[in-house]
Amino acid sequence: MTKEVKRFFNLVLNGNVADLDIYGDIVSEAYSWDESDMNVFRLSKRLEQLEGVTRINVNINSYGGEVAEGIAIYNALVRHPAKIVTRCDGMACSIASVIFMAGDERIMYEPSMLMIHNASSMAWGTAADLRKAADDNEKITSMSKAAYLQSVNITEEELTALMDSETWISPAEALNMGFATAIESRIDPTDPSQSVRSSVFEMIAAAKAVPAIARADDDDGDPDEEDPDDVADDDIEIEDDPDEGDSEEDDPEGGDSEDDPEKDDDEERKDEQALRSFIMAAYK
Repeated sequence: MTKEVKRFFNLVLNGNVADLDIYGDIVSEAYSWDESDMNVFRLSKRLEQLEGVTRINVNINSYGGEVAEGIAIYNALVRHPAKIVTRCDGMACSIASVIFMAGDERIMYEPSMLMIHNASSMAWGTAADLRKAADDNEKITSMSKAAYLQSVNITEEELTALMDSETWISPAEALNMGFATAIESRIDPTDPSQSVRSSVFEMIAAAKAVPAIARADDDDGDPDEEDPDDVADDDIEIEDDPDEGDSEEDDPEGGDSEDDPEKDDDEERKDEQALRSFIMAAYK
């Protein structure tokens, strides 16, 4: 019976575009416990097959691993002639965040995170041995720092402080400091949708303007026919009638003026209610 091996390292070639997934711990061949571990030897062999590609998409979700392996992967991607686009699909931590920096474009999603810190190791021996181990760690950390400084817009002192503090970096922070070049949403607002929610609200909003526009037209709906009510005031001779008073306020009934605002409001409410009832009936 053949055992199925689950790999978190995968490379797919599609024409002149390659998609490389780095999903797993980054370790050397000597410390590779299973096939899910990613190492530079396996990657370099696959990169040799990418002659003629113009773009490599590198999708990363890794807690990190060995500095030497990660730096080698970073340099292998940087020197490749193809355009490198790195994406943080979940977390790019420690040396995985250095690999992320190999991208000409470095994309994060809203639910993703970078983590940067100094290199760490284990040591034993005399005081001199431990001092040397500390010095060595600083030099090893400087390789990662050099990779970050190729792209970030913060100073080396600021970067050092972040690494000393083991800092988790959000997409917005990464974009602001230059770790990332863009933040992408997985939902494109221009994608086709079968939801009628937005169109319903647009129709309701548009309905509010319909009664006012209708009342602005002629009563008979024919804009070409002259409306008696639109005749200029200077074409009508108005005679004062002493019995009628000096203003409309003398009429207790208020008259049947077509400009009655209460009447206009009633008509508008009726029109809106009718349209909303129609829309909601169709929506159900």
